[in-house]
Amino acid sequence: MSEKMLDCAVVGGGPAGLSAAINLHQRGKGVRVLGAGAGLLAKAERVDNYLGLPGLSGEETLAAFADHAKAMGIEAEPGRVANVLAMGDRFLLNFDGNILEARTVILAGGVAKAKPVEGESEFLGRGVSYCATCDGMLYRGREVVVWGLSPEAAGEANFLSSIGCKVRFVSGRRPAELSDAVEHLAGAVQAVGGGDTVEWVQVAGRRLPVQGVFILRSAIAPDTLLPGLAIEDGFVKVDRRMATNIEGAFAAGDVTGAPLQVAKAVGEGLIAGLSAAEYLDKH
Repeated sequence: MSEKMLDCAVVGGGPAGLSAAINLHQRGKGVRVLGAGAGLLAKAERVDNYLGLPGLSGEETLAAFADHAKAMGIEAEPGRVANVLAMGDRFLLNFDGNILEARTVILAGGVAKAKPVEGESEFLGRGVSYCATCDGMLYRGREVVVWGLSPEAAGEANFLSSIGCKVRFVSGRRPAELSDAVEHLAGAVQAVGGGDTVEWVQVAGRRLPVQGVFILRSAIAPDTLLPGLAIEDGFVKVDRRMATNIEGAFAAGDVTGAPLQVAKAVGEGLIAGLSAAEYLDKH
């Protein structure tokens, strides 16, 4: 690991993530906010129920939060955390193909609406990947499918093509930035299957022979992101300290369930930040 170990990695740069980061910073902890996605709040025309900032749009509210954090030296970093591994006294995070180490983690990435397709979880690590720049070299010279559900997906497909993969890109429409060398298939991935490893993917009712499937969503389900994470009613299970069932891992905001409101996200981010700082002091 080339970079210094972080005290805390915050996954998600919305209200919960920035609130957690600010409170960690206030207690002298080293923190990075990974992922600058705006989430559901950005789509709100007007927010009237957040104390002290009435009448702003969702985008204006987010901008106010970001300005506050920036004034303290904290900025959410654009990119995507593909997976988090608990390693006893630390966590390893795959952030845009770079491996980071952190003593604690706060999951604040919002709601991941998409459910895994048939075979996705079963073949994760055996032909299914969430990061082309991380795992692409394993599939050099092979046939792969990229399911583009994020703004960065076309760029990742182009990367796979540039290193010698035969790439088919699956999405509703062909992105303008997709390389001419990449075949486009209209539709969605419906299932993944094979034996010991991936052998086929189903798209629009057709089974295509492939050796790899890259499913590139904007948000990954929390228990897929961090294996072993306890889930309850589709959301991350936490206690009043925002602690999960995994030692050193906390969660805050929409990822922990209703109400999906900005005030709850900011409050839970505060608690998660304080709890992570307390955990670091004790350990």
